[in-house]
Amino acid sequence: MMNTKDLPLRRLLEFRHAWVAWLVFAVAIGVTVVLWQFSIRLVEDRTEARFRTQSLQLKSAIEERLLNYEQVLAGSAGLFSVSDGVSRGQWREYIEKVDINRYYPGIQGIGYVKRIGVRQMAEHIASVRAEGVHHYLVSPLGAGPYYYPMVYLEPGTERNRRALGYDAFSDPVHRRAMERARDDAVPTVTGKVVLVQEELGEDQASFLMYFPIYQGGDVPEIRAERRMMLAGYVFSAFRMNNLIDGIVGLISPFLDVRIYDNGVVDRDNVMYGSNLGSLDNEFNFEMSQTVAAGGRDWLLQTRSTPAFDYLASDPRPPIVLSSGIAISLLLFLFVLALIRSRLMAQISAGRYRAITEGAASVTLVMNSSGRATYASPSCFDILGFDPEKVRLLELEKLVHGDDWPQLKQGFEDAVNAPGKQMPVILARIRDAGGQWRDMEGTFTAMLSVPGVNGVVLSLRDLTQLKAAQSELHRLAFYDPLTGLANRQLFRDRLEHVVRRSRRSGEPAALMFLDLDGFKRINDTLGHDAGDELLCQVAQWLEGCVREEDSVARLGGDEFVVLLSRISGPDAAGKVADSILRRLCQRIRLNDHEVGITVSIGITMIPSDSEDSGTLMKYADLAMYRAKEMGRNTRQFFTPAMNIKAARRLLQQEELATALDGDRFALHYQPKVDLISDRVVGVEAFLRWHHPEKGLVSAQQFIGLAEETGLIVRLGEMALRQACIQVQALERAGFESLKMAVNLSVRQLTDSGFLDMVRQVITETGVSPERLELEMPAELLNEDPRMLRELLVALHDLGVCLILDDFGTGSCSLVALQQLPLDVVKIDHRFIRDIPYNVSATDVASAVIALARKLHLTVVAEGVETPQQLSFLKSAGCAQCQGNLFSYPLDEDALIGFLIRQYERPLIS
Repeated sequence: MMNTKDLPLRRLLEFRHAWVAWLVFAVAIGVTVVLWQFSIRLVEDRTEARFRTQSLQLKSAIEERLLNYEQVLAGSAGLFSVSDGVSRGQWREYIEKVDINRYYPGIQGIGYVKRIGVRQMAEHIASVRAEGVHHYLVSPLGAGPYYYPMVYLEPGTERNRRALGYDAFSDPVHRRAMERARDDAVPTVTGKVVLVQEELGEDQASFLMYFPIYQGGDVPEIRAERRMMLAGYVFSAFRMNNLIDGIVGLISPFLDVRIYDNGVVDRDNVMYGSNLGSLDNEFNFEMSQTVAAGGRDWLLQTRSTPAFDYLASDPRPPIVLSSGIAISLLLFLFVLALIRSRLMAQISAGRYRAITEGAASVTLVMNSSGRATYASPSCFDILGFDPEKVRLLELEKLVHGDDWPQLKQGFEDAVNAPGKQMPVILARIRDAGGQWRDMEGTFTAMLSVPGVNGVVLSLRDLTQLKAAQSELHRLAFYDPLTGLANRQLFRDRLEHVVRRSRRSGEPAALMFLDLDGFKRINDTLGHDAGDELLCQVAQWLEGCVREEDSVARLGGDEFVVLLSRISGPDAAGKVADSILRRLCQRIRLNDHEVGITVSIGITMIPSDSEDSGTLMKYADLAMYRAKEMGRNTRQFFTPAMNIKAARRLLQQEELATALDGDRFALHYQPKVDLISDRVVGVEAFLRWHHPEKGLVSAQQFIGLAEETGLIVRLGEMALRQACIQVQALERAGFESLKMAVNLSVRQLTDSGFLDMVRQVITETGVSPERLELEMPAELLNEDPRMLRELLVALHDLGVCLILDDFGTGSCSLVALQQLPLDVVKIDHRFIRDIPYNVSATDVASAVIALARKLHLTVVAEGVETPQQLSFLKSAGCAQCQGNLFSYPLDEDALIGFLIRQYERPLIS
């Protein structure tokens, strides 16, 4: 026992001596923290309640203010309901009585927008100038046919007069609000705009509220009638800072208030910002609310500011904390004084230094004769022996006979080198259950160390380490899902078989397998069902080969089989046939019964190649050939497959290079109206200027473009060039011609197709009514919901939608009725045998009659003879195109052709 007078304060404060004092101190501090947090929570709850109240009041005030403004607009619209017209003077008098500067702060002005037809424009401008607005002019001028200039705007300040004549309908932001107000007969708010009358540097966020006015004063019941009977709008313009500053200053002067248009937090959508937050953008409370007005959603975001937090601060939490800490320290010192008087000295410091209690090691202390005198408690956890009965154990009987000599030699070396740690010795130790455990040990002689007085043997258990190494090996070389060899292990086995075949000349075979339709099963039934199928396929494959053969999964639904020894190709074919029969069956997955098949490619070793990478490539090519042959079959590799793959890769590279080098052009085939015998449009055909083959038609490269995905870029290029050509035809005087552009299913189902069409139309400035999009009939096999949404969106743009190859494939009449199609084009295969084949003429007549019954314009393509033209006229076909009229022409030849056809009839 140690003398407490010699005990340093640092030792006294150690947890093992003063744990009671520390426990009392911790409990006291814990109680203090709980009370302190409770007081903080009370203050925060009170502050948060005040914050939420102000935020809710602010939202209510803004909505009430906007509702009042809607009522003002409704009253203004009432002027037009009770009289045939409102003069400028009557409008000014009415606005002066409303006194918006006093009762409706934030309104920049209230005005009237009148709908003016293009034929009424000159008369309208003259009448407004006659009223005293001498410099009145409608701008900007668009394509018509209607304009919506601001005719009245009061108060008549110099700033407001700048907006007179501005056609707000030309701005997409204004147009969307005006169209909704017109169609729904409700007041509608625009998105974020900068007012026309803003001064330079004062471009604060603003918005307008539109209220529709209809001819006769009454609101038509049908949307189409509303569009026809629209007379104009009354509107009010608002500057957000003027509108919101007063409300914020009255209700929540110390909150940071921000308003975002369309409910999206973005710098471009900021409508209002009080900018009261800290420079670090730190805040304690935040609340987001939606303000709905005029069919528009604003996101109202309020945050607390340092000024708000300072006003809400409370001194009670610091008082509670400081008092609690002081009381805790006093209790700690009192208990520590009691412990000091009863502290006992440390015993056997050497033993504590020698014995370690690691969970993965056993520590033994042995006397000079080698008998164990102490064992750590981990001896029971690892070996199953009771540490208290360690003296009864004979170490020699527990160590494997082959390992005992080196263990004994290590003990003797340690005794001869006191204090030095000996090298590690590997040994197998028998546990209490009779199982051998791999362990490593090291000796350290501490015979003269007090409390130890022996030789310390530290044994580390390697069993778990070896198990972990085995698991790492499994993860590194085996597929975790199926348990088959993975790509790395299979590559090693393949190289081994290739080397042996090269030396012995004994053939082997490599098979590459791919499940047919696996992606469809995975997408429809889910990944769990797909994983279950892969595991089942792995079992079937292992049952089809010998033990010395190898089966591996490369990834996805790709498997490989290596037949290490085989007599020749016939034997390999028999194994492949066995696999085909075994896998060609139905399996139940997630309560659904599905059928599976497999395509197999086979390459022989070493006759096809002696390189493992080349063999994998050849087997893959053979597998793809099997898929091309109809699937559920096998194909041996042939050199022709390699040549075909190389040629296809070269064509793909040439196509990509041509696209990057802008080597594509459009040729145009005229389309003739059969009543007027005049060209009413042209169809664009893509041509490739090949450096060696010359002009290449689309039929020779479109298939490759679709497979590689290049069709998306090609399609955008063709559409853009066609739109530019439309503009060129307009400048040449052919303003009524339409341009048809062919599209593929791959293009139409691309996620960015609709945005691409909108972007091209916007950038080229082409009128959508001049554009025709031709879609193949197989598009009707796609998802009906997706297809309808796409075609409705295209139809809303104003483009003409043509269904190509009408009458071929599985063309659903229900789909034709439900989809917004304008034109159907009869495939040339129905035209070429007319009139000599009675069956062809009957089919063509039926197709034309069906299309006309569906109220669709009918176009026939591939017309080459006068007899075909005569028949189509008599059958009621509306338009034709083909070599009878003209071959596809380049830009210059097209202009010349159009000039000549306007001088004389095409076909008599």
